[in-house]
Amino acid sequence: MATTAADIQQLQAQIAQFHPTTQAIRQQLKKVIVGQDYMIDRLLLGLYCNGHVLLEGVPGLAKTLTIKSLARTLRLSFSRIQFTPDLLPADVIGTMIYNQQRGEFMIRKGPIFAHFVLADEINRAPAKVQSALLEAMQEKQVTISDTSFRLEEPFLVLATQNPLEQEGTYPLPEAQQDRFMLKVKVSYPSRTEELQIMRENISGIENIELQPVADAQHILHGRRLCRQVYMDEKIEQYILDLVIASRQPAEAGLPHLAPLIGYGASPRASISMAQAARAVAMLAQRAYVIPEDVKQIAPDVLRHRIGLTYEAAAEDLTTDDVIKQLLEKVKAP
Repeated sequence: MATTAADIQQLQAQIAQFHPTTQAIRQQLKKVIVGQDYMIDRLLLGLYCNGHVLLEGVPGLAKTLTIKSLARTLRLSFSRIQFTPDLLPADVIGTMIYNQQRGEFMIRKGPIFAHFVLADEINRAPAKVQSALLEAMQEKQVTISDTSFRLEEPFLVLATQNPLEQEGTYPLPEAQQDRFMLKVKVSYPSRTEELQIMRENISGIENIELQPVADAQHILHGRRLCRQVYMDEKIEQYILDLVIASRQPAEAGLPHLAPLIGYGASPRASISMAQAARAVAMLAQRAYVIPEDVKQIAPDVLRHRIGLTYEAAAEDLTTDDVIKQLLEKVKAP
């Protein structure tokens, strides 16, 4: 069924009506988070797109604080898992325990059973724990013994990892990285922002109370609106051009990248980019997607889905450099 101008106008009105909810969440977060608007927006994108988010940055950039604060602004359950090399799958999903009084085994659910799960320093856990997360992230269910449990919606894994200290860490498998809709690089604050951070922490930031301003129904309504945002076929073709260029750079007019890219983005990248571009438009109070929305979100969607070769490492080339060249070369509608 074709989308008409009247449909877009109607959706535009619904998005405008919903926008104060997003603004209320932002205002609450800004009580404790100075700067980092980019990170906050990306977490909101993940929230409205039903997509998991991986935050990468050095310690002390308020990654954990931002995620915890976001959970406090919503009337949703929250759990934090500190990933360590000795963590076991049962510590994440739960296990069977024997109840002596009843004389039977009972299921004790793990911290994965929450709306928001903060996986802190996710790259510090071994492969068995990573695989335990995979089912929860993709299937939105957890299997303990021979029983499967559906996870309550909305369910979101927000993970952090430290890019510097690699000793004692386990690189995330490509299959798991692909489950994250966005990989967001968190940067240092500006000098003015850092001065404000210093002053607020000295004066007692822990005394600031955050008010819950939205609940599960608000978030699910936001997701429904996000899925309805209009995307023209030319935008869809542009997304496909970008993703396919990451797999076949020579055919896209970038032959020098062919020996530097080990593997390109998967079809999940196309899906994630289309969803995220819709959410970018919705946050901008638009009922339709424009090419700039795709360009804005492309680095976060592709960053963890493009694998580089040793030759790229020798040339000191990063995935962000590759994405920049793709965006410059692939023609936008």
